[in-house]
Amino acid sequence: IETSVGYQGGTTTAPTYQEVCTGATGHAEMVKVVFDADVVSVQEILRVFWENHDPTQGNRQGNDIGTQYRSVIYWTTSEQESVAIETRDLFGRVLAEHKLGPITTEIASAEGHEYFLAEEYHQKYLQKNPAGYDCHSTTGFQLPASV
Repeated sequence: IETSVGYQGGTTTAPTYQEVCTGATGHAEMVKVVFDADVVSVQEILRVFWENHDPTQGNRQGNDIGTQYRSVIYWTTSEQESVAIETRDLFGRVLAEHKLGPITTEIASAEGHEYFLAEEYHQKYLQKNPAGYDCHSTTGFQLPASV
């Protein structure tokens, strides 16, 4: 239905991009996805998540280093939690077969982790900047269909 980018998982209220980039706030840069489960499944959203970044890098994505670049899933329903864990385990087996490190993605309830909308110039960034910065890093592997 809609997406936005913002910051979540930190300790300060209403952080700015400049504050988040210092690493002092503890926030991760996030994408909030509001979706209709009758149109797209949690499994499909998480497939895109796992396949479009490298969840083994800890506090980084490619050349971008810092806690704000860590891999995080904050779920809002028990179904989302279950599917996040299931897909993490499935993708982790694929990565292990190819000698990649363990997945470091944090999976936790969104409760207690307030989401703060990023500044307007970050929203729909690639639409505003078609030649702008794109995907940082990926493993190149696909999430298998769940069992």
